[in-house]
Amino acid sequence: MWIGSFASNIGTWMQNVVLPAYIYQRTGKASVVALLVFAQLGPLLILAIPGGVIADRFDRRKWLIAMQSIQLVFSAALAPLAAHNAAIWALFIVQMGVGIGNALNAPAWAAALPTLVNRQDLPGAISLNSTNINGSRVVGPIIVAGLSVLGCTTAQFFLINAVTYLFVIGALLRIHLPNPTAVPHEAGRRLLTSGIRLVRANPVASRILSVLTIFSLFSLPYVGLFPAIARLNFGIVEKSPQYNWLYATWGFGACLGALAVGTVFVDWDKRRLIRLGFALFAVSMTAFALAREPIGAFVSGFFLGIAYFGTTTSMLTVLQSRLHDNERGRVMSLWFMAFGGTVTIGLLIFGPVVDAIGARWVLLGGAACAGFLWWWCDVAKIDASTGYQEGGESFEPGNAAPFDEYGVVAGE
Repeated sequence: MWIGSFASNIGTWMQNVVLPAYIYQRTGKASVVALLVFAQLGPLLILAIPGGVIADRFDRRKWLIAMQSIQLVFSAALAPLAAHNAAIWALFIVQMGVGIGNALNAPAWAAALPTLVNRQDLPGAISLNSTNINGSRVVGPIIVAGLSVLGCTTAQFFLINAVTYLFVIGALLRIHLPNPTAVPHEAGRRLLTSGIRLVRANPVASRILSVLTIFSLFSLPYVGLFPAIARLNFGIVEKSPQYNWLYATWGFGACLGALAVGTVFVDWDKRRLIRLGFALFAVSMTAFALAREPIGAFVSGFFLGIAYFGTTTSMLTVLQSRLHDNERGRVMSLWFMAFGGTVTIGLLIFGPVVDAIGARWVLLGGAACAGFLWWWCDVAKIDASTGYQEGGESFEPGNAAPFDEYGVVAGE
């Protein structure tokens, strides 16, 4: 699964580098790039919850194969559109098809990952999965840079990405993927809102998802606006090899940040890592915002990548460790809404701001937000107030209710 996913993610990040740069080159507007990213990630806001319900009720393996196939078809459809410089709206519609497949796929994928390993190996598995995503962020731009020199076109990059979906489909066909334990489910609208009730009953999950929503809205729009930031702040043209290397450097930092959570910091309290990550993000984002030349962008961008995914991987590890398997799909759908879906709202807000006044103040605002979250995301303090102790069931009488059902159960 890891190998197939890594191969597929390389193609995805090749497309994620090429498509925004292609749109920005054609339009010269960050706001249009923001709309493109909204077409890709916006469906998470509407479809993640139904996708989470499906992930907890039906055969995850068959569902994942179907959603990967949908993304393959729509990704392939981008190629002829780019080859003929089709209208921007046509690209948006097809990209939204990819986004719909991704929105329905993501909760089932995230819910399936922990079922492949023992609970004690969960932090390492989540870290390795995050490393997979971010390692592909490094490899993808490097391949783009190399193939661009050889004359590979934008349309051909889209076709390459479509082919890479076959790797993960092949992996899904070869493995056994456990389904969640059957439990009675609510009907109708209450089933769709059951994930929200699960989170509300769990103070730590509630705080983590609230923090992630704010972080995505105010601090992470720079990810989707990378081409505009590179040109406006550092004078790096979005279709140049230098841009691909800057993106790869940032992705390499993100890869190391994710990998470190399950290796170098495997024995660290992940609640502490979350706060350290926000502090590093605030500092490195400030440096990234104030840099005026490529060297400063490369150095600060590297540490920004470390902080970005080191923090989110630590948050995901804490959240996943406190969920039962038959809850994961519904709760993880809220994670994807907060992480991927909310970013698109930030892009729609800040894309026009970047067009009007530049990127520097948007980046500084994101740094200030991370500084606030360093103070607010004190998970250890929440655990102390509920009597929860990291690593097992240890609760004060009268405070146990939220965690009796959703906490970490020793030996599970």
